[in-house]
Amino acid sequence: MLGLSFAAFTALHVAISLAGIGAGLVAIGGMLAGQWLGGWTALFLATTALTSVTGFMFPGSAFGAAHAVGVLSLIALVPAAYALYGRGLESAWRRIYIASAVAALYLNCFVGLVQTFQKQPALAELAPTQGEPPFVAAQLLLLAVFVWLGVMVTRRFRSKPPGERTAATGLAA
Repeated sequence: MLGLSFAAFTALHVAISLAGIGAGLVAIGGMLAGQWLGGWTALFLATTALTSVTGFMFPGSAFGAAHAVGVLSLIALVPAAYALYGRGLESAWRRIYIASAVAALYLNCFVGLVQTFQKQPALAELAPTQGEPPFVAAQLLLLAVFVWLGVMVTRRFRSKPPGERTAATGLAA
């Protein structure tokens, strides 16, 4: 795994995942406030893609739930990247970007919540099989927050500010 021990690779994967979640929250928060944070957005997209890619590098032969989430995340990132870098968020591409970026961030947070319930002893005791009411409630709350975020960002974020340059073209939007 990139020449690293299992523990070092796991730490790298977790650090990338947390960077993706943090950058995504900042980028989505900026859009919620009607601001475009291009650097944070690029960091979010890159680290979220790296999270999925590094997730596939863990040993194990069976395709599991974590792999499925990684595939879904990568699928969500494709229209997000195209809407942003290929189409400059013009017209319907703004909504496509918002929906796919929020979905990718949700999936990263979903896995984070799953891992938290698995790794934190008090939470693992509350939901040892992750089918118990506390786990289901936490996941439903997380989903509700991200649905709300998607709706609010769609309402508040109209486009990049005048004069903002797109990374793909270098032209003013």
